[in-house]
Amino acid sequence: MSVAVYNAAIPELTLNTVHRRLSFSAVFLSRIFGVIFALAIYAQAADWNAPEQQLARKISGVTGPGAMALTVTNRSSLGRRDSEVIRNGLRSALEAAGLRVVKAEQAAATITVTLSENPTSYVWVAEIRQGAGDSAVEMVTLPRPEGSVPSRDAVPLSLRKSLLWTQSNPILDLTVLEDGATPSSIAVLSVDDVSLYGLQGGKWQQQEHITITPEHAWPRDLRGRLLPAKDHLLDVYLPGVQCKVNSGPASLSCRESDDPWPLLAGGMNGGALASFPSAGLSNGATTVVPQVRAFYASNRNFFTGALTPGLGKFTTVPKFYSAAVLPREKYPLWLFAATDGEVHFVDGLSDQVARVGWGSDLTSVKTSCGAGWQVLATSSSEAADSVRAYELPDRDPVGVSAAVDFPGAITALWTEARGDTAIVVVKNRDTRSYEAFRLAIACDQ
Repeated sequence: MSVAVYNAAIPELTLNTVHRRLSFSAVFLSRIFGVIFALAIYAQAADWNAPEQQLARKISGVTGPGAMALTVTNRSSLGRRDSEVIRNGLRSALEAAGLRVVKAEQAAATITVTLSENPTSYVWVAEIRQGAGDSAVEMVTLPRPEGSVPSRDAVPLSLRKSLLWTQSNPILDLTVLEDGATPSSIAVLSVDDVSLYGLQGGKWQQQEHITITPEHAWPRDLRGRLLPAKDHLLDVYLPGVQCKVNSGPASLSCRESDDPWPLLAGGMNGGALASFPSAGLSNGATTVVPQVRAFYASNRNFFTGALTPGLGKFTTVPKFYSAAVLPREKYPLWLFAATDGEVHFVDGLSDQVARVGWGSDLTSVKTSCGAGWQVLATSSSEAADSVRAYELPDRDPVGVSAAVDFPGAITALWTEARGDTAIVVVKNRDTRSYEAFRLAIACDQ
């Protein structure tokens, strides 16, 4: 999945009539210092030129001249400024080599560059895709400065993952039923059943198992949602089907339904309306965010874009895979990961579109860290899928954590009912099993 480090401005010196000559000297020296400082920054930025040129030559050697789409993702400890310098320098180097940067739909090749690192080196990896053929991978490495440490401004928060459950059958969603320091009861939604487990002797033991028997075939890429309910145990959302799970003993009642799915987790909305702490507001201030629901395409794997209620003047948005909300002082800002790879920022009055290099899964969590709200967004590479935390001072995502890698392809990312953690489901590339992780944000000191 990219935070700037700013230097404090040199205070302006005021000339004094008594010490005019001394003040003039101070102003002159300060200006000389400013020029030297600017040159030092320029020199530091120019240090990336050699690996930019090297990687551009390797990429152009694979693609030849032509139109290409370029995405640069920073998973290293480099700050936002450096990653932007590298992105711009790499683009210039590619254009000098005969490639033109265009939108993805106009491109003959797609170049995804990941800036990563190991304990001794920066590692830049370019994945090159042309048409329907296999992708090619090119790489350059360069030594990290001796004694360098990750910039705390680049990663002020930490993402912590913990494995909750693994099984051979696909996991669509998992919810924690009774939570404490360690989860003691969970429910797991699979392709054709809901299972309840309790922690006994340090191991999960199945307590209930309920079969789901749909009246129609599931779509190929099946998705589902499992949410705690108020007057019964759980609500189950599946394409074209909605179910209720009743407790003691557990039973299931399902019906064919095209009713919309809720986009807010259970603990976030508490009914028809939800009051959220808003980052940047005075102590105790809240923002009211209505529960928004979206219609799911029963024969596909995405939401149609129709919303109820609408977001201001918008009753529809483009088809999307996932959504997240960030409360503002006067409005909630919604983010939609559209099916065309773009992210739509909808505030009720405008729909701003950006291609930020995220995957199809995103969600948001409310924490006591940073601005109080973070977006969790996925990213994919040949090595591993990952999740990174972002904050949005305006509409420009700022990475506030390092990326956390998972052992395979991420198939689901949902905010948990209480709103401050998320569930990540992964298909393990080695074992081929499905694993559900809890993802939490820790405030680094």
